[in-house]
Amino acid sequence: MEYVAVIVPSVGVGVLFFFAMKAIFNADRAEREALAAAEREAAQKDEFPR
Repeated sequence: MEYVAVIVPSVGVGVLFFFAMKAIFNADRAEREALAAAEREAAQKDEFPR
């Protein structure tokens, strides 16, 4: 039981780190997709002037 008490905090920090990094990467991916869509929209507007 002593070994479990020693390992649990490290595992908990590892799990928190995993979810934090996953959230950061998902936010970055979403931001890149939004930027690409905005650039495509801007390019389309410039390509076909009214």
